[in-house]
Amino acid sequence: MCRFTLYLGPPIKLSSLLLDPAHSLIRQSSHSHERDEPLNGDGFGVGWYTREPAEHPAVFRSITPAWNNRNLRNLARVIASSCILAHVRAATLWSGVNEANCHPFRYDNYLFMHNGDIGNFMNIRRKLLDSVCDDAFNNVYGSTDSEHFFAIIIDELLKRRSVGLIDLAEALHSAIQRVRHLVMNHGDFHPSYLNVAIADGHVAVASRYTDDPHHDPESLYYFNGQLYDQEARDDECPGAVLVSSERLTNQHGWLEVPPNHIIMLDRLQPPQLMQCT
Repeated sequence: MCRFTLYLGPPIKLSSLLLDPAHSLIRQSSHSHERDEPLNGDGFGVGWYTREPAEHPAVFRSITPAWNNRNLRNLARVIASSCILAHVRAATLWSGVNEANCHPFRYDNYLFMHNGDIGNFMNIRRKLLDSVCDDAFNNVYGSTDSEHFFAIIIDELLKRRSVGLIDLAEALHSAIQRVRHLVMNHGDFHPSYLNVAIADGHVAVASRYTDDPHHDPESLYYFNGQLYDQEARDDECPGAVLVSSERLTNQHGWLEVPPNHIIMLDRLQPPQLMQCT
């Protein structure tokens, strides 16, 4: 399993998520608190949008551990954005450690990242790819179940003429249901763990989901407000929203995303929760 963090709000430096907090994402790459295995050292990635969200976000990915990459630290101190997605990877046994398999993945103006796995993925992979349109199929460059799941989301998004916050959440919900049915029909009912985040630079959604009847989904939290004290971080103002696999700080205000829910994020309103059945 992996760890990820999503930020939406006033522009902040990447370091505000990756380096500065007591339990920053780089810290989680070597000392995860909520995984049996604390290491997430099979690569990392960070994606961000410019201050005026561009058509295509920027992405920096590497197969080196996040805790040992000087380029990441140098970039994090100078790059600022109002929408940031960052991920540290723990590769599955059948998925190779290469740059194509590092998150976040990109399609057009969307960024996507995943923590978990699709049940019995190798048995359903062909059926999954057969079910998506050419544009979604051609956006799969690596071998991860994560990127294949993104292809289903892309397929759902392309069915819609325009995509707002509710549409993005419904596309994610529909994609989860499609994976469930594929695994039920072709994957021997193996459970899936689908904690994912997807953003377009303006809005974002994230899910905390599993169909495993015996275990809860992977951990996921959100924080709505000011992550740092005003005197310490006067460049940040209320209204920021973070979603993270683990709490970045020890301060009060972090809330757990309920199991099998999607959280919807918009700069102009508080986070909303939608049940994912």
